Amino acid sequence: MGVFLLMLLFSALCGVYSDQGTVEILMDNVLVLRVPHRDDRREYVPLTCGGAYQNQPVFWKKNGVELSPPLQGNHVEVLVEEMDAGNYTCHLGPHGEYLNHTVILVQLDPDNRTVILEEKSPAEGHIHCSTPNYKGAFHCTWRRTQDRSNAAVLLVKAERHLEKIPCVLDADGSGVHCQVLSCPYIEEQHRIFLTVYIHSYSRLEAYTKVFYLRDIVRPQKLSDLRLSDGKVFTWSYPDSWETPRTYYGLQFQVKLVNHGHSCDSEEHIVHNITEDTEYEVSVHRKKYVFCVRAQDKYTNGPWSHWNQCVVKKQHAVC
Repeated sequence: MGVFLLMLLFSALCGVYSDQGTVEILMDNVLVLRVPHRDDRREYVPLTCGGAYQNQPVFWKKNGVELSPPLQGNHVEVLVEEMDAGNYTCHLGPHGEYLNHTVILVQLDPDNRTVILEEKSPAEGHIHCSTPNYKGAFHCTWRRTQDRSNAAVLLVKAERHLEKIPCVLDADGSGVHCQVLSCPYIEEQHRIFLTVYIHSYSRLEAYTKVFYLRDIVRPQKLSDLRLSDGKVFTWSYPDSWETPRTYYGLQFQVKLVNHGHSCDSEEHIVHNITEDTEYEVSVHRKKYVFCVRAQDKYTNGPWSHWNQCVVKKQHAVC
């Protein structure tokens, strides 16, 4: 169905439904019926098979099933009750060839009672984004709720100011890889807007994440962590981190925890912040765990995952 024809048709009709529901074009062959939160929602949505079929015997089906009573004509209206929308196909005659289709999805307005994706945290929302450096590639992920595990991503839009950002959906539909085409040495002036449109049956929900790239930079794990002379730990910047180091500096969090404890343990023997890539341990213990992780020192963004060495009698397994 031509987008131009749809725009002409709905530009005149949206005002008619403005106090009830509004019909919007999301993408080719996909209409969104935006309706307010209320019980007993009933809305008529206009459909057209196409300008080429004006004088043809056009018959309509919903989700592959003939409508009762039969619905025919190039321009028709279909009744959408509650969330009962779907895929409307038009055919040449009641049992004739397929001509065109329109998918109608229903989105509640305002779209603030979400049920499809899990909220990661009140601060982070439903979408988590991360990147290991400032080269412009970033990855965003989400998780479906247990009751909506079969929900499918319909569309992902990403942009920054006047720049459209290309993205590729992960194979499992639970994330997206995007690439900002910009110079990493220029300070960001505009935020990135990422919107994920996902539907469960006929229910559509839109989730938006807004961020600066610098706020989601999480360095990868450190390289070459080792113990020398039984007390001096050394490491290197991640291989994926930017150069020069003077411009893209990291700071490091160092912890010593009791043997058998994880690096996330709040019970620590030593805790320190340093910009050096070595650390001398002065405690007199035969067994402990040395932990170190990195953070962009200029933005105080997310910390990398921990690197650790398990020490037993001056012998370390890193």
